[in-house]
Amino acid sequence: MKNYTQVYVKNSLEAAKTYCKAFGAEITLEMKNAAGTEFEHCELSVNGEGFLAIGEAKNPCDIDFVHKMKWETMTFNVFEMGSEEIVKRAFDVLSDGGAVIDEIHELPWSKCCATVIDKYGVCWWIAI
Repeated sequence: MKNYTQVYVKNSLEAAKTYCKAFGAEITLEMKNAAGTEFEHCELSVNGEGFLAIGEAKNPCDIDFVHKMKWETMTFNVFEMGSEEIVKRAFDVLSDGGAVIDEIHELPWSKCCATVIDKYGVCWWIAI
């Protein structure tokens, strides 16, 4: 059995580029709509392993409200990222236009982690 995570966001083309930059991912499969303006389905991989699928959200989402309320409905945990520098890069990319829940800090189970809701409304917990 496999479990592959997918997010539905507005501005899916931009979101894919953002996640590639944040996590060092690459687009390994893309299917755009007929106009080429959004992804019907897109898959990202890191080091050859499937990481995340993205699709264009059909229904609107009030991202400003999500950020204001710091509404965490589901969090994607990305850990064993390798170094503090890699966590910081992802934090900087994901927090640009987003809402920071927890700045980079230390916990008993992680010496470097943070929680951010990105500008697409997706919540991320990132850690070494």
